[in-house]
Amino acid sequence: MSAIDDIRDDFASLDDWEDRYRYVIELGHTLEPLTAAAHNDANKVRGCVSQVWLECEPTANGDGRTTLRYRGDSDSHLVRGLIAIAIALFSDRTPEEILAVDAHAAFRALGLEQHLTPQRSNGVRAMIDRIRADAAGLRLGALS
Repeated sequence: MSAIDDIRDDFASLDDWEDRYRYVIELGHTLEPLTAAAHNDANKVRGCVSQVWLECEPTANGDGRTTLRYRGDSDSHLVRGLIAIAIALFSDRTPEEILAVDAHAAFRALGLEQHLTPQRSNGVRAMIDRIRADAAGLRLGALS
């Protein structure tokens, strides 16, 4: 099972939003630490109320295809958890796989969309857009 499948299963076992909220915060504690140098303007995600940084590292997988590995951080515990969910959806995938993911549907399926403030929802969209832009840019670069 993938990391996002594990998160979906865990969410399904939680009965109320308060438990899910605490779980999202716990997910944020599982993020791989982001170096101080990675907290830079190039990695900063625009459109988030909280401070959010996403570091993207393209790597070649076993069959020579490029995958994108993400690390992230935020000054908000809840947002760190949302980053962990986005990383579970997108990290270690090819640009084509990333572009095929319907992340908005995945967040809706977890029930997050109706429980986030409009500002947090905009931040999630900004993170998803950033990851999709990374994938699209790499894919276009590979086609040139």
